[in-house]
Amino acid sequence: MNVVLKTRVEEINIDKACVELSDGTTMPYDYLVMGTGSTASLPNIPGQELEGVFTLKNLTDAVRIKRYLREKQCRKATIIGAGFIALEMSEAFTNAGIEPCIVYRGKLPAKRWDPEFSNLLLEALHENGVTFLSETKPVAIEAGKNSHLRLLTNNGAMDTDCVLLALGVRPNVALAEAIGLEIGHSGAIKVDFSQRTSREEVYAVGDCCEAYHRISQQWDYIPLGDIANKQGRVAGQNIGGGTMVFPGVVGSQSFKLFNLEVSSTGLDEGEASRSGYHPISAIVWGNPIAPSLAKSLPGSKRLGLKLIAEKSTGALLGAQAVGTENVVSRINTLAVALWSGLDLDEIGYLDFGYAPPFGGAWDPIHIAAQTLKRKI
Repeated sequence: MNVVLKTRVEEINIDKACVELSDGTTMPYDYLVMGTGSTASLPNIPGQELEGVFTLKNLTDAVRIKRYLREKQCRKATIIGAGFIALEMSEAFTNAGIEPCIVYRGKLPAKRWDPEFSNLLLEALHENGVTFLSETKPVAIEAGKNSHLRLLTNNGAMDTDCVLLALGVRPNVALAEAIGLEIGHSGAIKVDFSQRTSREEVYAVGDCCEAYHRISQQWDYIPLGDIANKQGRVAGQNIGGGTMVFPGVVGSQSFKLFNLEVSSTGLDEGEASRSGYHPISAIVWGNPIAPSLAKSLPGSKRLGLKLIAEKSTGALLGAQAVGTENVVSRINTLAVALWSGLDLDEIGYLDFGYAPPFGGAWDPIHIAAQTLKRKI
């Protein structure tokens, strides 16, 4: 195997089955794997190219940000966006002794989560000294007078030492489009369950291609690292002469914000409705160690769990959870339930390993499933 570093693919010659590299050489292929990943979404405003304005996509970006913060002795950082990266970076800036401010055009952080949970995230931001400016849109970035930069918004201007653009990503499909590969409705490369594209000898994996969502039963764009790893293995097996399919995903994801774990799997109500379902949902609050404790008790470990199900059948469609402990493990359990097609009746009586030091006889998963079942 030859590994060529610091070299860009300039063009793919389908007729000659070779790629033309930025160093002027060509490389022939029998099979071609598109792993071009994604590119950061930009607000397309004046000044976004200034020194001190960053996106965070890879290790190189992280090194550049850390170097800038150190060399410029930054005191304030402004984050545009309120998704995973924005929230995680607000914690990172805080831990580095830098005052973060999140600028967001919407009302609440992590918009995919239920507003009740998003409000809990907002509380965590405020409690840890993070400023959150809602319904605020960036207009331009310019050099500052009292600080390195100045951000202009529809609600006024603010001084800052650096700006992080955390507006999500989009699939990098320029090379794929240039050779006529079919692009899916999501804007990513269309693949089959073997990771093969519309050309038999070309495969695609990772953030540049679609994945099959087992709950929506649609191909969608879900740029997550674990999915990319699995798709890469499937493509490699098939190219190597094996037979392997990638069975899809149920859309599980998680992140951390200060002392909170935040996780979800499956569909939210809007996604479920657009997929043809008739969703119904319920939220329960409890303590992951002792669910009977009131959530207002000082020092209690709060856990909020939301289940979404199909109203006509009780089939589970999705779940969300926020709390200080054992959140991701419960969503992982519900991800398995989604994968297996369990309904609320089955989930409400799942057999868990029970002992008083670890939890109650009725887990929050049981309680949430039974609560939602009573609403059907």
